[in-house]
Amino acid sequence: MIVYAATKREFVVDTKTNSIHEKILTEIKRRGVGGGGASEIASWRNSMQFMSGVVNDPELPDDAGVSIEYSIPLTSKRVDFILTGKDQNKKDTAVIIELKQWSEVSSTSKDAIVNTFLGGGLRETSHPSYQAWTYAALIEDYNETVREESITLKPCTYLHNLDSYLPINDPCYQKHINKAPIFISKDAKKLNAFLKHAIRHGDTDDIMYRIEHGKIKPSKNLADSLKSMLKGNTEFLMIDDQKLVYETALDLACKKSKNKKQVLIVEGGPGTGKSVVAVNLLVEITKREMVTQYVTKTAAPRMVYSSHLKGSMTKGRIDNLFKGSASFTGIEPNFFDALLVDEAHRLVEKNRYDKLSENQVKELISASKLTVFFIDEDQIVTWGDIGSKNEIHKWADKLGADVQELKLASQFRCNGSDGYLAWSDDALQIRETANTTLYDIDYEFRVFDDPNDLRNAIREKNLVANKARMVAGYCWDWISDSSKKKNDPSAMDIVIPEYDFEAQWNLAKDSYAWIIAGNSVNEIGCIHTCQGLELDYVGVIVGNDLIVRDGKVLTDATKRSKMDASIRGYKKLLKTQPEEANDKVDRIIKNTYRTLMTR
Repeated sequence: MIVYAATKREFVVDTKTNSIHEKILTEIKRRGVGGGGASEIASWRNSMQFMSGVVNDPELPDDAGVSIEYSIPLTSKRVDFILTGKDQNKKDTAVIIELKQWSEVSSTSKDAIVNTFLGGGLRETSHPSYQAWTYAALIEDYNETVREESITLKPCTYLHNLDSYLPINDPCYQKHINKAPIFISKDAKKLNAFLKHAIRHGDTDDIMYRIEHGKIKPSKNLADSLKSMLKGNTEFLMIDDQKLVYETALDLACKKSKNKKQVLIVEGGPGTGKSVVAVNLLVEITKREMVTQYVTKTAAPRMVYSSHLKGSMTKGRIDNLFKGSASFTGIEPNFFDALLVDEAHRLVEKNRYDKLSENQVKELISASKLTVFFIDEDQIVTWGDIGSKNEIHKWADKLGADVQELKLASQFRCNGSDGYLAWSDDALQIRETANTTLYDIDYEFRVFDDPNDLRNAIREKNLVANKARMVAGYCWDWISDSSKKKNDPSAMDIVIPEYDFEAQWNLAKDSYAWIIAGNSVNEIGCIHTCQGLELDYVGVIVGNDLIVRDGKVLTDATKRSKMDASIRGYKKLLKTQPEEANDKVDRIIKNTYRTLMTR
């Protein structure tokens, strides 16, 4: 999606009439893509005037194309400015220009990370050359049209308010600057020359239209890429906030001190790359000969990863890399150099099978010099989940650990649609957002009255890559559980008689590896077997624990299966503190469907 598209001539006119920011804002609002705050409007007004001055040159073709705020496929990231045309050999070319308002910047010891003023304070962020290069690399990686039609992408960055080269051109950033040259305030003529060298002829073949409407390659799946990653291969480009989290955690791991523990809390919603960053850190920290493990309370991700790694390394090696959160009771303090705790919101207080277990957050921080908690408090889905920022801070303070907090916001799931995620929260009435409808949101969403139609649609989608599954709220008993003698393994668990629909829960045969099993498209998954994992398409059956009446989303814990342990403790609290009990169970049920709808 492109917010603004014009010829160079039209762009220059729009800046001269001071209407460029209004046209961009109108399209931003019309498309509901987010953004358009006062600071962003000011940046458009400012940066586009500078860009107009750079391109307003008779040697740059009037019919060269200008595209502003181009959305990179399958992500929530947007490119500031693209100039399209043909080079001296008549080859289609797109120059990607990352624009920055920065007037001050300082270097850091972290790869591709600088310090500058953002959001009212001094903050670390990606070096603009690294950012421009990764954006170009993502477009080339995802967009088959760019590759198949050999469209040349040339990234660069323009810091039109920055007067000094010294910090931004520090030798430590040279490898990134080589990939995407950097231009500062005094370099308007140099940037102009760079553009004129790249674009000699106009855009007569609708280059950006072809890119925007080109065939998009499916996004990579972490589980599928895991084997290659553990061999040291780069499978995922970490951009912006992901790169900052990765470099910060790596810096803390390398500068660890036996006398001072470190805790890093990383907040991020569904699809923001928490697991990707965690696995990349596992690979790099292990490569540096430090003792580290990837930890989850949820068994499903570990079993899926183990299945993908089976045959490429020994079971002992796999088990030593991927651990459950109940494995750290009684571990010698500071035994690990780093523990990478994914899905940290699912941590529980005690391991019920170990009398010595006290609190998983405490045990993890105690066992490691650095503990990185990847967390999304809106994915707390059971009564016993205690993984919250407050809980982590509490134990970090008691154990004498320094705490840092970072956020992951870049969206790489749900087709990169922040709008869909915001709509989901609004529709479930978790929080009010501006996305009250799905109008113009680039995401395929359908509602089915008949569960058989849903199943048929998922089966059809699954034919492509075996990455489509059905899930449901836990509102039906697991009567086919073969571990119980009186149960019938052939019995149907989920029965909706008014539609003549029958299906089984997924746990009978494939257990927690259900999401990658060959024939499991015919079974129904639940929150316990899909959280922390991803699909191309998910079909969600909403149970009677969540209904809508007169526009209000209501939850009913009594409609949950009596076999579901996720709300065990609700009835006890209901007797003494009914308001607190109902608020907590309401949050759990809504969070469950939010998690299912964002797989």
